[in-house]
Amino acid sequence: MKKGFIFDLDGTLADTMPAHFAAWQEIAARHGLHFPEERFYSLGGVPTRKIAELLIREAGVAADPLAVALEKEEAFVAALARPGAVRPIQKVVDIARACRSHGAMAIASGGRRHLVERTLALIQIADWFHAVVTAEDTVRHKPEPDVFLEAARRLGVDPAACTVYEDTDLGLEAARRAGMAFVDVRPLL
Repeated sequence: MKKGFIFDLDGTLADTMPAHFAAWQEIAARHGLHFPEERFYSLGGVPTRKIAELLIREAGVAADPLAVALEKEEAFVAALARPGAVRPIQKVVDIARACRSHGAMAIASGGRRHLVERTLALIQIADWFHAVVTAEDTVRHKPEPDVFLEAARRLGVDPAACTVYEDTDLGLEAARRAGMAFVDVRPLL
């Protein structure tokens, strides 16, 4: 049976979470939103626009979630320009390198395509993956299984033959709901 290996990106293969958090803090302060670090990490894998909608609703402020999400992404892109802002998480990259000879590989991320592709290029592994599934590719997001199921579909691999590598509880729940084996990479970090 053909095997599939599906990797989350931010916090799994690439150490981008501090840059994402800093961008969120800048934008949250600008709009009067409250987004503590613990909560930020608990929402790993949730698309930026969904987080913006949640924070705006909770704060009761009049802000456009799409505009806030775009501001956050612009702040993150600016951070990417700084040398060393994004580094590979070597232990997980080594696992991905080993998986290359054992089956098809995909990225399944809650990030937007342009950011995912840029991050993959920065850590120099963009050509390793047969499929890249991002927030734009599914309607429902982690903890729903859609992003992982779409990755398996694009790989042409039965979900039961896929292993997901993730760094968040929401992502692990999505993998479980997809009927896939999963590896919590946090003990490796």
